[in-house]
Amino acid sequence: MSPSPGKEYRRYKKFQKEQEEKWEAACKRCGACCGAVEGDPCDYLEYAGEGEYKCRDYANRFGRHHSRGGQKFRCVPVREILHKSWAGDKNCAYKQGVLL
Repeated sequence: MSPSPGKEYRRYKKFQKEQEEKWEAACKRCGACCGAVEGDPCDYLEYAGEGEYKCRDYANRFGRHHSRGGQKFRCVPVREILHKSWAGDKNCAYKQGVLL
């Protein structure tokens, strides 16, 4: 007998939450994917000290934004850009293969 659809859904939601937590824990907060290394970071990126950065609007980070220099860009989940290169991506834990 297979599990009920409700039980499968709860199992899936739990799995998704665990995956998100793994990705969040792996991030070093280097800011490279947000432009900290390039010199024109996202307007929401702020230095948190000790080489770490944080987003002032993290819960709403995905979507259209501006850099401090006025460049328009679309913030996307880092998983969507792992196959690309950006300035400072050698610092990125995801690019180093932590979760790949």
